[in-house]
Parts: sequence; structure tokens; C-alpha cells
Amino acid sequence: MACVLPADVRHLVPASVSIVADPCDRATNNLRVHNDRPQPPAIQKEFAVCVKGLDFLHEDLSVRLVEWIEIIRLLGADKIFFYELQVHPNITKVLNYYNALGVTEVTPITLPGGQPNLPGLQHMYLKKKTTHKRQMELIPYNDCLYRHMYQYRWLALLDIDEVIVPLEDRDWSSLMKRILPLSKPVPGKPPRSSYHASNLYYLDSLRHEHGWEEGVPRYLHMLQHVYRTRNFTKPGQYVKAFHETERVLALHNHFPLACLGGVCSSYAIETQHARLQHYRADCVTALSKSCAELRAQPVRDTALWRWRTPLIARADAALTALGFLPNTQPTPSTPHR
Repeated sequence: MACVLPADVRHLVPASVSIVADPCDRATNNLRVHNDRPQPPAIQKEFAVCVKGLDFLHEDLSVRLVEWIEIIRLLGADKIFFYELQVHPNITKVLNYYNALGVTEVTPITLPGGQPNLPGLQHMYLKKKTTHKRQMELIPYNDCLYRHMYQYRWLALLDIDEVIVPLEDRDWSSLMKRILPLSKPVPGKPPRSSYHASNLYYLDSLRHEHGWEEGVPRYLHMLQHVYRTRNFTKPGQYVKAFHETERVLALHNHFPLACLGGVCSSYAIETQHARLQHYRADCVTALSKSCAELRAQPVRDTALWRWRTPLIARADAALTALGFLPNTQPTPSTPHR
């Protein structure tokens, strides 16, 4: 990384590079360089979503995955890039369906080094070795960045239980048009590298006493869960962001780790403009002490229902095509249950 190219060839894209530990070491590798810049007349697209290695060996989250993919599409993602460790066969069926449509792309991955890759053992290992798991997540996230940094202006690193929800705009594109003028740094400060949304929990335990929502299919998890915690988690805690691909060099789950120019600057999107809606069974383990306080006085909040009609239609169409729903349509007078 320290080699200085002669001025007369700096404009050229190398076909391959060799990497050594110390200057003047003998190279023992030769790595092909991928140059995926869109060629004219192709243009850079706006949004892509990267999803870390899916580890759902025994959980059939296929229906929830369909709902999540469809809301992400409605909000403006041009493509979703999944990384896959081990998943339930029905999840594979969903991913194959969307791959065929060009909506998603799936990259199978393994754990590096001497870590286990036998399905059952790997799943147990990741459950027990939380720190190792978090470290391993950085590999697919940054692979996603480097593969697609020329194709998309913004990358969002999301889990399949998270959605960045605009509150005043119809989609992410309109949201960013609103945010960019508000987020300009003061003179002398570095340009923004990321724009992050604060975390708000929609917990399963908040809904149990309220029954089913009318007008929403019971199998659509996010649309059925309309009770959230009253308060956000602390500022900067468990946020998710839109990362500017022209600025970031390395990504973490929540913030960029390194940026061009040496300094990263993340803008906190005001909560009246957008928030991260996180649909979990309960708080993350690290918040176990404060979770009771977060769960106190839950608030009914149907912000996601702004997309209810198209989301139900899209999800039902996909689930029917997949064979998860019978190929019959309800009459207009028949409410969803």
C-alpha cells in the first residue's frame, strides 16, 4: 500500500497487485484487481443494502424475509447484497426467487482461519463467541463496500429486522434530498461520510397484550408490530447509516472506521425526519439493565403503515409465487386476517 506509482501511469487501473508484509519482500501472491466503475452511458445508482452473513440454520424466517425485502425495495434500494453462512431451506428458496428477479445477490461465505465451518458447529460457535462473530461481520461488510463502491452512491448496512424509515418523505432518495442541505459541515470541517438514523425498538413483548391488527395479514411481522419503546436508545447507540461510497474506506456495523482525508464525519439524522425501526424479540443483551425502562409506557406507532397497501400487495404476490400462500385472492369485502 506504500508503493508510489510513477506519475505517467497513475491514471491506469492495474490488472493485478501483489501484497507483501514489508518493503522489498519477495512477492508470493498476485491478486486480480476488479474495476467495476460503470462505463458510459451507465450511471451510478443511488442505494444498495449490504446484509452480513446470514446464520439461520434452524429458524425459518422466510416470510419475514419477504416482507423485509419488499419494504426495502419500496424505500428505494436498487439492490440488496446478502452474505450467507447457513440458512433454512425456505430462506434459500426466497433468496433464489429474488436472485432470479435481479433484486438480490447472494455470496456464500465461510469463517476464515481455523474457525469451524461445519453447519451445526459453526452455528453454535457464533452463538457462544460473540466477539469473534462481530469481528467476522466486518469482512462481508467491507467486501460489499469494495465490490460496489463505484456502482452505488450510498450503502446501508442493515440486518433483516431493521428498516430506516423516513417520516416525512416517501423514500430514501427524497429523504437524502432533504437531509443533505441540513447536514453541510461548517467551514473547515471535513465533508460528511455517513448519515445515521437513531435506533428505536419495536419489541415482540410490547405487542402480546394487544392482539392482532385489523386490515393487516397476521403473517406480516413488521406491519403487525405497531408498539414501540417510548424512547430511543442513547445517541450514537445501535444506529445504522447511509454511507457515502466516495468518502468511506472501511466500515463497521454502525459507523465508518476510516475515510478519505483521514477524518470521518457522521451526521445524526434528526428523529423527526427518519429513524431506525428495529424489530426484535427483546433488547440486545448489552441493554438488559436498561431494557425495563425502555419497555415502560409503550407507544402505538404505525409509521410503517404509510407503505401498507403496496407492501401487502407485493409480499402476497411473492409469497404466492413461492408457494407459501394459496393462489387465491381475497374479495374486496374480505378483510385480511
